Amino acid sequence: MSEDNNYNPRKILSWAEEDRPREKLMLKGRAALSDAELIAILIGSGTVSLSAVDVAKGVMNSVSNNINQLARQGIKDLTKNKGIGEAKAITIMAALELGRRRTDLLQNERRQVKSSVDIYNEMKPHLMDKLHEEFWIVMLNRANEVIKSVVVSVGGVSGTICDPKIIFKHALENTASGIVLVHNHPSGQLKASKADINLTIQLKQAGQILDLPVLDHVIFTDKGFLSFVDDGIF
Repeated sequence: MSEDNNYNPRKILSWAEEDRPREKLMLKGRAALSDAELIAILIGSGTVSLSAVDVAKGVMNSVSNNINQLARQGIKDLTKNKGIGEAKAITIMAALELGRRRTDLLQNERRQVKSSVDIYNEMKPHLMDKLHEEFWIVMLNRANEVIKSVVVSVGGVSGTICDPKIIFKHALENTASGIVLVHNHPSGQLKASKADINLTIQLKQAGQILDLPVLDHVIFTDKGFLSFVDDGIF
């Protein structure tokens, strides 16, 4: 069998399109990328023997894959990694600083959830124009202020499967006092399926045991939403 001389596993351009970080972000969204893949996009290129992703993985390995530890690295620390010069180190530091500043703003401007409309508006930046289904949870504190919103499952055009253990793991780690379930319908259909209802009942029962109530389940579409509480499904 002949070997393709143009294929080099260390060159990103030789990979399948959906495996390249930039193309993967365009196809699947930013949440689908690992920390190393996001850093690979920042640094742009690797070395003769290492792809940008290989270099980025080396950077993450140097901080035990801890993004918070990476944020504490200076230029001298970062340039100890093979393939990272001053310019790339500065790019990484600038991106992490922007992320920190955004976090500070969000913490200082916590949004309070008073209705299902607030949840819909909270999720617009995450779910608007998505062509596949995603399942998210919005974690709230005792004042019903948003602590954090995280995606727990990404699926296809017509469905996604979520693991209750993952949902409550996120909620417990963030010391949430309550959670709101959110998933989108790319079709635009504002109707809860039997599977949606059964999953919601299951999660609500689990939340009662953990003293971590499921407050609502919102089905998101670009043109509107359905709230289980508002519609009496809960």
